[in-house]
Amino acid sequence: MFFDPRSEGMKPEPFAHSVYNAIVVPRPIGWISTMDSEGVVNLAPFSFFNALTGDPPCVMFCPNGFKPGTKEVKDSLTNAETTGEFVFNLCSYDLKDQMNATAAHEPNSIDEMAAAGLEAALCENVKPPRVAAAAIALECKHMQTIRLPLSSRGSPNHVVIGQVVGIHVADDVITDGIIDIAKLRPLARLGYLDFAVIEPSSVFAMPRPD
Repeated sequence: MFFDPRSEGMKPEPFAHSVYNAIVVPRPIGWISTMDSEGVVNLAPFSFFNALTGDPPCVMFCPNGFKPGTKEVKDSLTNAETTGEFVFNLCSYDLKDQMNATAAHEPNSIDEMAAAGLEAALCENVKPPRVAAAAIALECKHMQTIRLPLSSRGSPNHVVIGQVVGIHVADDVITDGIIDIAKLRPLARLGYLDFAVIEPSSVFAMPRPD
């Protein structure tokens, strides 16, 4: 089948739900910690996150839509733009329940890292804390926010781009000079309410042709 999302939307027949999130898979989970100007910590997972460049290392995440029941943008966006800083925390399988808990929409006065039962750890070059239990964390400086076209419901879409200025890697996920996926077991976002975990049995290498 073929459909044009501009005229038919994201769930034409026979689809019962938006199909887009299920066809761009798997995606890294953007588990982003920020801090507001008063020092309150926000922690939220984002379905659209990825690395952009390796030198210098840059990443992006997309805090799309409004906070539920409001016309206010997401706290992660406000905090990243106001303070100029954010942190990416890699979500492993062991942290899946805590990550899911941080998807709850809390008032901006709530420390969402603490509310999820997660210990905070200090960063070196930015003020927002990282998730202490996350094996990998990237400290980021906000570079720019790109405003994308509004959704069909009129809600905003954004791309937040940051430059990585600090990288934390737990010693116990390093084996023979590489990141050991068997120990890391990163979580990936699929469509609908589905997730996947990267296991050693699903990993294979393919030498490049040149």
